[in-house]
Amino acid sequence: MKNLILIILLLLVLNLPISSYAKIQNKIVLKVENQIITDYEIKNKILSSLILAGLEVNQENINKFKRKAVNSLITFKLMKIELDRVNIKSDNAKVNAYLNSISSNNILELKNKFNRNNLDFELFLQEIKVQLKWQEFIYKLYSNKIEIDTDNIDQELQTIIKNNSNIKEFRISEIEILNDKQELEKERILTIQNQIKSEGFEKTAVKYSISSSSNNKGDLGWINAESLSEKILNILNTMNIGETSKPIKRQNSIIFLKIADKRSSKTKDINLSELKSKLVNQKKNELYNLYSRSHLSKLKNNSLIEYK
Repeated sequence: MKNLILIILLLLVLNLPISSYAKIQNKIVLKVENQIITDYEIKNKILSSLILAGLEVNQENINKFKRKAVNSLITFKLMKIELDRVNIKSDNAKVNAYLNSISSNNILELKNKFNRNNLDFELFLQEIKVQLKWQEFIYKLYSNKIEIDTDNIDQELQTIIKNNSNIKEFRISEIEILNDKQELEKERILTIQNQIKSEGFEKTAVKYSISSSSNNKGDLGWINAESLSEKILNILNTMNIGETSKPIKRQNSIIFLKIADKRSSKTKDINLSELKSKLVNQKKNELYNLYSRSHLSKLKNNSLIEYK
């Protein structure tokens, strides 16, 4: 029933030409429990995503962002509903740090970009605040499962130093898609592979990836090999720079990886304290993403989502 509602939504509301967006009023399109989603929010989400990704605002790109924008707003509303039950205050320092990270430390120019394109910066800001509060909520809720044993990491680092091993790092980009329906698995994989061939990895990441890295065209930055699972590391070791991996199955999702660059450093040239901090954070982020998606999946399955 929920899938039917979304299909109707996409057909009736989102098949609008660019010229129609200027006429959109604040009409309620979808209701997630007690939270509403308006056509104004959908328009703002689509256009702000395109502009922040540096993509041209045209009908083709708008059409490709429709489903992702709606799903993103549903997730946002589910987070908000859950957070309304707990008392977590917004951390302005974290909000500003995030804004600086996506604006090259120029928040004023980011706001001006929204103004120049007649977009609602406050809606965008509200989503960021909710996402950061959600992160804190998940860490507290699953703290006993997300906690990392730093002693094990210390032992790993000591082994590397003892063996005078080189530290290998990869500059990686990712695309992550849902794999919640086995009957659609092959179709979804083929769609992503075709999109990568026709439009490139980065544009495909922005349009289809469910990972937060999609806001940065899938770029994960430099990842230390020691923080990767044996399965992922074995795959990356067989790949060349610029190459995209075959689909890699995870719990309820599939990822595609691309190596942008790779490097190797001697242990004597590495700041071990900084490396340890990165390893801990990477492992925590992996566990956070796992429990966050699991929690959201439960909320979605138990929530009433209806077309208005």
